[in-house]
Amino acid sequence: MTQTSHPLLIELFTEELPPKALPKLGQAFAQGVCDALQAQGLLATANTLTAFASPRRLAVRLSQVLALAPEQPFAEKLMPVKVGLDAQGQATPALQKKLAAKGWADLPLSALARESDGKQEYLVARGTAPGLALTDVLQAAIEISLAALPIPKVMKYQLADGVTTVKFVRPAHALVTLFGAQVIPATILGLQAGRTTYGHRFLHPEAIDIEDANSYERQLAQTGQVIASFAARREKIQALLATQAQALNATLGQDPAVHALLDEVTALVEAPAVYVGTFEERFLQVPQECLILTMRLNQKYFPLFRPATGALTNQFLIVSNMPTEHPAAIIEGNERVVRPRLADAQFFFDTDRKTPLHQRVPQLASIVYHNKLGTQLQRTTRVQKIAAWLAQSLNADVALAERAALLAKADLNTNMVGEFPELQGIMASYYAKADQEPEPVVQALAEQYKIRLEQPVTSANMTAAILFMAERAETLIGIWGIGLAPTGERDPFGLRRAALGLLSAFEQLTAGGFLPIQQKGLLTLDGLLLAAANTFEPAALAEPTVAQVQAFILERLRNQLITQFDRNAVEAVLAISPPLHQVLARVQAAVTFAQGPDAASLAAANKRIGNLLKKVEGNLQPFNQSLLSEPAEQALASTIAHLQPLAQKCVAAGDYQAALATLAQARAPVDTFFQDIMVMADDPAVRNNRLALLAQLHGLMNQVADISRLAA
Repeated sequence: MTQTSHPLLIELFTEELPPKALPKLGQAFAQGVCDALQAQGLLATANTLTAFASPRRLAVRLSQVLALAPEQPFAEKLMPVKVGLDAQGQATPALQKKLAAKGWADLPLSALARESDGKQEYLVARGTAPGLALTDVLQAAIEISLAALPIPKVMKYQLADGVTTVKFVRPAHALVTLFGAQVIPATILGLQAGRTTYGHRFLHPEAIDIEDANSYERQLAQTGQVIASFAARREKIQALLATQAQALNATLGQDPAVHALLDEVTALVEAPAVYVGTFEERFLQVPQECLILTMRLNQKYFPLFRPATGALTNQFLIVSNMPTEHPAAIIEGNERVVRPRLADAQFFFDTDRKTPLHQRVPQLASIVYHNKLGTQLQRTTRVQKIAAWLAQSLNADVALAERAALLAKADLNTNMVGEFPELQGIMASYYAKADQEPEPVVQALAEQYKIRLEQPVTSANMTAAILFMAERAETLIGIWGIGLAPTGERDPFGLRRAALGLLSAFEQLTAGGFLPIQQKGLLTLDGLLLAAANTFEPAALAEPTVAQVQAFILERLRNQLITQFDRNAVEAVLAISPPLHQVLARVQAAVTFAQGPDAASLAAANKRIGNLLKKVEGNLQPFNQSLLSEPAEQALASTIAHLQPLAQKCVAAGDYQAALATLAQARAPVDTFFQDIMVMADDPAVRNNRLALLAQLHGLMNQVADISRLAA
């Protein structure tokens, strides 16, 4: 029998919902209802889900919902046969009681099947259960969806009876449940379902009776002055912003914060309109980051920028919840509100500049970094020492590195950073520039909070790279060393981010030529971490901290590399612990080698050699050419003698692909050796000499990577 279907609309009308949570709440509510009805077989195959979310409503429309779910076959295991039937094959009291409880008291025993689970036979009831009616399950479906919402903070409030208390993200005032044009009875949060909702708070606060599920958007838009769809509202706001910016020959900028703000204002308005506001040009003397932040964070305005230079203009865009042909009062009100904010920023900036940045450093002694690691001043001293060590290792200017580290946290006690913590580092760079600090120091302060280094290191940005690395090394060693390593998804001190930042620094130092891959280099990861650990007080850190942090960083590197390269090649390189700046080139070479015709045979041979050498007790004697009597071992020895210097020369030049290509020439004599030679000969002298020969071969093979890891 063909099942008829109708669209189903559910809307919960509330007080203003938290804007940053609204998109997730809307999607979760819609999907939750959909999943609950799907589980009961009440959705038609071609059903379409539409989610709605505005500041005062969560809603969902399902395009094809069945009034009655199809009949469902069922099979229920009742009890073992020996328990359900007596010796005469009649139902025992236990079975009779079970059938009665299920409503099957009149079910004949012949209708019960027997099935074995491999151990014993069971009585099984099979049949067809009638489908559930939408009217019977809708309330439960809504309740299930509401219970699973990602609510940031639940509110308790009393219902109109003055007695009943319910919990939800915000007080709810109306519930709409329309199956086509029919209201489905339900009681949610003390609200009786109906067809009545409400429009825009100011433009149409009166009640609106929704005709049917499909008229919801149209009636809200035309009568209620509300765009119910979050996506449609966002799209309209984005278009209005773009049009206004273009008309003013300006842009909204490329900052990701623009998209986040667009989401937030979409969650704040139901009938969007965009107007242009201005402020006095004198405020542009304040660092533009301060003005941008206060406009976006406090006022939800969109600052405008000059297309050619990216410089901030004295105009901004206001997303209003009041479309009107005469917005002068709205614009004037917003300009009046933003002016004191900008004046505060100007006051903070002017006041802060009266005290040179270096004079603020001693005040860091009053700011606790961590109760086990001391104050920010003590931390500054540690970072200074690490920065000096890095500068010496990289033949950079030690004085500039120490100066940048000294001033790095000095802006923490400025008025501006106290008001806007997001401006740490940025304000330090402005104040340092005003104090006429060297440009490399100013740049280092501005870039110290970057997530990663994106450009090759040059002599011009070397000081910035050094401060970046020193700060992260100190954080990793200090926080890990006091027992606060990341656990699961928790990483409150950002150690994973710090590790990735350090990896990016080594990568960009290599790209800039400061860590040539043909050299081991004065700067190594373990050397840096040890230098950082030495800046802490004795016994302040757990003993294995350096080794554990190094392993932690290398694990981050492994995770990065295996998304780009074959896992076996990555493991082969990391197994021999090469200098960090050589890892990428070695992995690339290992990948190329693994694709060649000789790789599988040589990798298997190398694995076999490794297993043989593990059995050696004590130290092997040096290889003795005179003890070689078999042609196959003589040929292998000759091959090793020929290839060893060639491979070493390639490795010394950083040409790892050529080194592995050289190794490929050993395949034939290696294969012949293992075919013709018994390594573990009875004669101890011969056996040990052959093992010594294989040890030489093992060293030749593993100069670039442990190629046994390439074996399938």
